[in-house]
Amino acid sequence: MDCIFCKIIKGEIPSQKLYEDDKMLIFKDISPKAKIHLLAVPKSHYGFLEQMSSQDQADIGYILSKIAALKDELGLNDGYRLTINQGESAGQTVFHLHIHIMGGQSLGWPDFTQ
Repeated sequence: MDCIFCKIIKGEIPSQKLYEDDKMLIFKDISPKAKIHLLAVPKSHYGFLEQMSSQDQADIGYILSKIAALKDELGLNDGYRLTINQGESAGQTVFHLHIHIMGGQSLGWPDFTQ
């Protein structure tokens, strides 16, 4: 498989890992869009929400709970935004489902009308 996130999970590509367990990995985004921009990646490979198995669904719930539990350790105690892009038009560039975690600054609401 030629998935960059699978290679990061396997340790074949270096990343700035902040948290890892048997279900997930959190690491710094290499092209940050906020002061803090992290990626939470399930270790199971699938690209889209509609491709999730029942176990993947449970893992996403676990990942969301883990992000909340780690928020202070990750520097997100003043608030954070979670984003899951689905498809190229939504900005998805890596087709391994992942959650963008952004914070460390005031995040306004994006204006998509322009």
